[in-house]
Amino acid sequence: MGADPAMDRDIAGAPPGVPLETPAGRRGAAMGGAAAARASLETALFEMKRVIIGQDAMLERVFVALLAGGHILIEGVPGLAKTLTVKTLADVLGGTFRRIQFTPDLVPSDVVGTRIYRPDSGAFDTELGPVFCNFLLADEINRAPAKVQSALLEVMQERQVTIGTATHAVPDPFLVLATQNPIESEGTYPLPEAQVDRFMMKVLVDYPDFGEEVAVVQRSLGDAARVERVLTAQSLEQYQRATGEVYVDRLVAEYAVALTMATRRPAEYGIADIGPYVAFGASPRGSINLVHAARALALLRGRSYALPQDVQTVARDVLRHRLVLTYEALAEGVTPDRLLDTVLGAVPAPRIDLAKEGTPWATTPVAA
Repeated sequence: MGADPAMDRDIAGAPPGVPLETPAGRRGAAMGGAAAARASLETALFEMKRVIIGQDAMLERVFVALLAGGHILIEGVPGLAKTLTVKTLADVLGGTFRRIQFTPDLVPSDVVGTRIYRPDSGAFDTELGPVFCNFLLADEINRAPAKVQSALLEVMQERQVTIGTATHAVPDPFLVLATQNPIESEGTYPLPEAQVDRFMMKVLVDYPDFGEEVAVVQRSLGDAARVERVLTAQSLEQYQRATGEVYVDRLVAEYAVALTMATRRPAEYGIADIGPYVAFGASPRGSINLVHAARALALLRGRSYALPQDVQTVARDVLRHRLVLTYEALAEGVTPDRLLDTVLGAVPAPRIDLAKEGTPWATTPVAA
């Protein structure tokens, strides 16, 4: 579908009659575009919250991943609306939704598709698998063997699937939301490190509080809430492009890299005491995803520039699954979040004067 120039201008926020290529047009696009994106995305979030209660943080992270073009691994006990979240997202955004229940007897062709011989024609036809959708729920992904988990690698990273000699692209937008149950270990297969690293974020979902659970119970007594489609795939594509235009100061990027480096070389950042607990720190993909997630969060909150606070907000979700802990950490019950709390406390956030850095829409210093 081709881009609509009127929609481009509306989403960009440039004043009517002012060319987007001029400095004034770019300033208007930066400020107005962020405000327009926030208004539309907040409307979409509101629609989802009419169905999903008590999981505001998870919903925000889903939108962050969607804007940044990433994927999410959600860990939580059954009954916390993980499946309902993806289905509702598809309803609100008007995309296609598929669910794969991962089991030990699943094979890769069940996920990506296969070639089938047709005796009547004497030829092979390609049957595309359930990954060809906009929103894919990989339910209990750790119950399938490694070869099936690895079948998702190409589609998650390259957004395409190779079957035989042909390559097939998945629809755009494309979001994989995988879940795993932390309370059972029998019949499960830990995700390979290469697979885990493909997820932009790992979100831990907890139980709702008392008031939220009462609201869930009360809603279950009546008819299910019906959501309205408030965004289109075309407008979402525009917002994804707007996310790529969010300004990231060099100091913000350096802060993200410092957080990642501190997980690899804790002694250099004055936190040598966590060294015995970390076998391998976060990879450079952690730094990249920190910046991209911070960009998306900034747009979601109505800003055309990323702040160190944005990096701090998403740091645990982006980095927790990239740390490989030692046996000593496992024996002492040390969690990745506990280590990341130490890292966040040790690495100082920069103070940025966006006006001095040449950002035309900022006029006052921003403290972390």
